Amino acid sequence: MPTQEWYLQLVKPDWAPPIWLFGPVWTFLYAIIALSFGTVFYKALNKQIPRIVALPFALNLVFNFAFTPIQFGLKNNILASIDILLVVGTLVWAFVALWRAEPKLRWVVYANIPYLMWGSFATVLQLTITILNK
Repeated sequence: MPTQEWYLQLVKPDWAPPIWLFGPVWTFLYAIIALSFGTVFYKALNKQIPRIVALPFALNLVFNFAFTPIQFGLKNNILASIDILLVVGTLVWAFVALWRAEPKLRWVVYANIPYLMWGSFATVLQLTITILNK
């Protein structure tokens, strides 16, 4: 079954956004992520901040990029739910690590508030879809 057809057949809550909204939202968020996370990785590689500060940012990208293959490739709502919890968890960890390590880079935290908000919404949506489709 094609991916979009599979997703459309899932039971979703009434408040689920239309499928067409996800592309524009993620395009906007990935632009923010590229600029801000790229800055963190650059500073870590140049030893301007401790490299360990970049770890939750790297893990966040891994979990973020794993979501689509898990959800739409494997069509596994349970693993996708675990993954999206890890996306939000590593993002919060990244915020805390950077906030403590480098006050001059706190703009990265502020810039990623929309990512945290969308990620939190997406987590509740994914958990709800998982429960509704058991």
